[in-house]
Amino acid sequence: MSTSATKSPSRKNLFKVNLLLLTAVIALAVTPLLMLHDAEFSGSDDKAEKVITEMNSDYKPWFHPLWEPPSSEIESLLFALQAALGAGFIGYYMGFVRGKRKAESNRDDISR
Repeated sequence: MSTSATKSPSRKNLFKVNLLLLTAVIALAVTPLLMLHDAEFSGSDDKAEKVITEMNSDYKPWFHPLWEPPSSEIESLLFALQAALGAGFIGYYMGFVRGKRKAESNRDDISR
């Protein structure tokens, strides 16, 4: 029988670390909003388009999107959905790999 309980951190320490990480993430997200009250948080595409137009007013884009969302809210929704699906896939894959390793480890422990 393995003594993995002594090797892994206690639940109390793990909770403290997770709480500290959550606090850091919240601080990183909120700090810019509090410090820059009148800042415009626009996308880099918009800023790049403005700079290109200022440098060359005759500039013609190489291509246009096949479909453009009807509003910026829909565009933001689609971007958030894409990010959530990507994060979900990565989380699922990491959990799957971890579970697979744990099952192999348990199988090895039983066969000894």
